Amino acid sequence: METTSDHNNNNNHKPHFILIPWMAQGHFIPMIDIARLLSLHSVFVTVITTPGNTSRISSTISRLLPVHFTTLSFPSTATGLPPGCENLDSVPSRDLARNFYNAAKLLRQPLEHHLVPPPLHQAASSPALASLGFTPSPKNSTFQDSSFKASPASLFSAITTLAFSNPMRLFPLLSNLFFYLISQQQQQQQQLMITKSELPKFFDKSSEFYDIYKELQEGENSADGIIVNSFDELEPEYAEFLAKATKKRVWTVGPVSLSSEDKLDVSERGNKADINEEDCLHWLNTQVPGSVIYVSFGSMGKLAPEQVKELGFGLEETKRPFIWVMKDVGKFRKRNEGKCFLIRGWAPQVMILKHKAVGGFLTHCGWNSTLEGVAAGVPLMTWPLGADQFLNEKLVVEVLGVGVRVGAKAVVSMEGGEKGTSGDQVVRREMVVKAVERLMDDGDEEGKKRRERVKELEEKAKRALMIGGSSWLNLDLLIGYVSEHDVVKLHG
Repeated sequence: METTSDHNNNNNHKPHFILIPWMAQGHFIPMIDIARLLSLHSVFVTVITTPGNTSRISSTISRLLPVHFTTLSFPSTATGLPPGCENLDSVPSRDLARNFYNAAKLLRQPLEHHLVPPPLHQAASSPALASLGFTPSPKNSTFQDSSFKASPASLFSAITTLAFSNPMRLFPLLSNLFFYLISQQQQQQQQLMITKSELPKFFDKSSEFYDIYKELQEGENSADGIIVNSFDELEPEYAEFLAKATKKRVWTVGPVSLSSEDKLDVSERGNKADINEEDCLHWLNTQVPGSVIYVSFGSMGKLAPEQVKELGFGLEETKRPFIWVMKDVGKFRKRNEGKCFLIRGWAPQVMILKHKAVGGFLTHCGWNSTLEGVAAGVPLMTWPLGADQFLNEKLVVEVLGVGVRVGAKAVVSMEGGEKGTSGDQVVRREMVVKAVERLMDDGDEEGKKRRERVKELEEKAKRALMIGGSSWLNLDLLIGYVSEHDVVKLHG
């Protein structure tokens, strides 16, 4: 029988994970999911963020015990941001994106002061303090540099980015780039092409944010390991490739969107929805199974007015029911009464994707959305806007074979704001109609195979997070790695 003393000693030797999410929904949401998963493995977990970000998940926090939350004041006004601007999606314009980054850098000193021993919370005597986070370069840190990067990207895009990083200096001269994806398991080589217009902006030295990209890269390079929201069965061999390329340990622990099946956790994931979830579910319950198209471009995705118009007309012409998460529902709602369900603001995306009525997901290919669609067994229509999204489109369409392209050809939006579309950059309504019909046509043999593949991945995703699954075991390996070290200090 375990004595109280034995129990206390066991607790004292549990590692303490400090999670510091970057203050953008695409980073913040999966980090909270990772906190929940770690707590299920009986380790101490503390999330450090700001009051504004904590308020977004206030109802979720009460269900996340024993995860501990600590807040630091965000110095928004010190860098010219409006009061209360604590998340990248609340930055009024892209002109203030740099101000937000500078404000985040000001958190470093209070963060390090907060973590001066004795450590936080009840884990004061824990032998290991591990940091999972995303912060600027660790220059002048008072801590010895050792941490883990929680990657918001797919393994595929991470490897592709590394493959292209060497010719970065040639960017102004390049038109198209080719790379080869080699699978030892399948013993085959596949040629994929990335055009210059599809590359993430951090390859472009002329980008106004290039210095920020470089500084962030310095911080990431000093991390001791990489934790990825993916699973081995989705991207086989890629974790090994990334580990060899970066000379760092890599753990796949996803899909983290499946971290909880609780109804409230699913519907309130990331924020309180801007609709009545029951109204949404009632509308979905009236639709034929597999008939609804779900349309969302993420929390940061912005389309030019002309593009919104073309998309709207295209969806109308399909004569299929759809849910559209959009910035302004206005006249569109009145003209389509009963034919669609429109959401202005935050949507309970995982809840919607899991519903049997949803048969297709038109997505910007942000990695969270991409993985959530796959984990729900829903095939994708891909419409990337920027960042790593064109790389994710390659994975979805050409590697996994679970999606169809709508036809976007170039980056049209950037971090923190909007960049207009014009001419051949606009995706026309007929392109939307064609993509919808290709994806939703169950009589097409190609479409049947696509649905079979995504359903197989859905089952593999569920098994990955079950006890004994690949992601569950990877979390155990991560915890074991941390426990073997006397102290893992913070910079992350």
